Amino acid sequence: MAQPPLTAAEMESSLHVWLDTEFTFFKVEELAAELAPLARDEQDFILGWIRRIASTHITLAWQFGRRAPALLPRMERRLLEAWAVHTCDVFDRTGLQTALRVMEEVDSFDETQHRNDAAGALFEDIAPILGNFVCGLSGRRLRIEEGDAAWTDGERIVLPPLIAALPNPEDNFRLAKTTVALLWAQTRYGTLRADFASIAARYADPERALSRLYALETLRLAARIARELPGLHREMRRLRTQLDPALPPGWQRFETALADDRSTLDDSLSLLDAAYDEAECPRWSDQGCLRPESIAAARAARLDREKARLRIRLAELLEDHEAAQADALSPREAPAELNVEPRDENGKLDFEITLDDAPIAPPEGVRQLLTSVYLDFGEIPPDYLVPAGDGEYDANRVFDQPEDPDAVWHGTYHEKGAILFPEWDHGRQHYRKNWCVMREKTVTPVHDGFRRETLEKYAGVVKHLHRKFEALRDENRLEKRQTHGDEIDFDALVEALADAKDGSEMSDRLFVRLHRAERNIAVAFLVDMSGSTKGWINEAEREAMILLCEALELLGDRYAIYGFSGTTRKRCELFRIKTFDEPYGDEVTARISGIRPQEYTRMGFALRHMTSLLNQVEAKTRVLVTLSDGRPDDYFDVYRGQYGIEDTRMALMEAARTGIHPFCITLDRDARDYLPHMYGAARYIILDDVRQLPVKVTDIYRRITT
Repeated sequence: MAQPPLTAAEMESSLHVWLDTEFTFFKVEELAAELAPLARDEQDFILGWIRRIASTHITLAWQFGRRAPALLPRMERRLLEAWAVHTCDVFDRTGLQTALRVMEEVDSFDETQHRNDAAGALFEDIAPILGNFVCGLSGRRLRIEEGDAAWTDGERIVLPPLIAALPNPEDNFRLAKTTVALLWAQTRYGTLRADFASIAARYADPERALSRLYALETLRLAARIARELPGLHREMRRLRTQLDPALPPGWQRFETALADDRSTLDDSLSLLDAAYDEAECPRWSDQGCLRPESIAAARAARLDREKARLRIRLAELLEDHEAAQADALSPREAPAELNVEPRDENGKLDFEITLDDAPIAPPEGVRQLLTSVYLDFGEIPPDYLVPAGDGEYDANRVFDQPEDPDAVWHGTYHEKGAILFPEWDHGRQHYRKNWCVMREKTVTPVHDGFRRETLEKYAGVVKHLHRKFEALRDENRLEKRQTHGDEIDFDALVEALADAKDGSEMSDRLFVRLHRAERNIAVAFLVDMSGSTKGWINEAEREAMILLCEALELLGDRYAIYGFSGTTRKRCELFRIKTFDEPYGDEVTARISGIRPQEYTRMGFALRHMTSLLNQVEAKTRVLVTLSDGRPDDYFDVYRGQYGIEDTRMALMEAARTGIHPFCITLDRDARDYLPHMYGAARYIILDDVRQLPVKVTDIYRRITT
């Protein structure tokens, strides 16, 4: 039975809580009166989203509440939710004023334009799939990004938040895919080599000229897609039949001329005068739009940089080649001759590099540079193939250098060189995209006697651990009835002799073999390096890591150790102590000794990064062990209390969904209040005494990996 609608007074009390502010311009009573006539499920929907958006900003929540009643009759709830989340994402990226403009734009929606919103393809749903699609195509690597319209600058493909031109969800996705294919084709087949500014300057109406050039190029590129991606082209024609008017009569001759497989940008330019005189200009639903300024800016930034990079890489190739020839019997009479030949076969772009007429396989980085240069010029200019001379370029300026993780905080903050992670906002019930800015740092090693002192302090424990872990090292079992082995299988022998006496064929499987089963485990340890670990806790953590490493070296399990800390979302730091591929030795023990308390306990980003690292390791069992002294927390930030707990819980759920087994060892005596919710009843242990940590941690490890 449906619940009765809420009264205005009942809604007012909730709205006053969610929109509470020292300012008084929010007329809560008026908003409650507007919501009162609605059905209960509509009230619940709007109030729920007001509460969720208010966790981001109360002004946005107020604006949503004002507009939602009028939008509900003509917009699907799914799209209203997407609009609300998109507004919050814009606020996260660019602030309140831009987000308010997004809120205001929803008033321009009308039923005719958005009749297919319910079946629309949302960017966040289709971007991962289309990103993989673009990666499989030949040419420069392109990013997929969200923006106000569909366009490309040659380095990225931008798509709108929603594509909803058709009433069928699958068709809207296919429309997005054909749009991406056409934008990719602009980079692959030379459209972006045009000097759009010079072309526009030759005509009285520059906009008219560029729109017709863009239409000519769309005809040419569609013909190329018909040859390279015939299945996709059939979908393109079907969708255009539904969405677009027939090609104007005057344009049919252009379509025929540009259908030749040898047609290039020059052919489109040769037809531009005639197309300019045509009264009509076709526009297709999948063509996107042209942004000449963005194309020119991206190209200008790319050309000199890639020329320098390619010449440096070719010089390195030449140097390696000459070093390999240094032991030749006869001295070289001339310098090595370098030659690069592009090959464009069946739509796949590749390059053959020869040195002294001998082919060499270029590194992937060189191949990508050659591809990008070729796409910009349609050839590799000769001056790009001159290897750089000694000292001609400063490689530190030409190539992207790792940012100093400490220097980036001096002056105005920027995100260059950082890894961005989402964060779960439990109030919004959605992720904050690219919210946490993380940098990896290496713990400063301290070369002292910490390892020796720890092993002496726990000498008895170490012997005990060695016995336990040696027993665990191999799971040995006897395999009977083998054709060869270490000992005779007497049961099989007796049966074989009996068979022989009966006249049956005697089996040759008469041996027992000892099978040694290899452990296939990868474990990542995430150590809390927040300021609250200062003192006994920090010492106990370091001692525990030393004992654990000593034990794990016996087992042969692959393991990594990282620390984490942070100060607000813009300074999330992960500290490398030992990577999976790094051997345990003096440098690792010096880093363990160098573990020192840092800032606060923002945990979600660290769990997500460790999940990514673990998922790159081939192992049957993957375990993520967190060693912490308290609940998630951060400085002057929402990341404390329930927010931090819920984000950490979501990060752990993400890890578990990929097959990783999370486990927590905590020293927080109050952890029973939140750990069961975060980790689950069987995936954590609470140590009441920090001095137990070095002794217990190895025993815990043995228990969770067997």
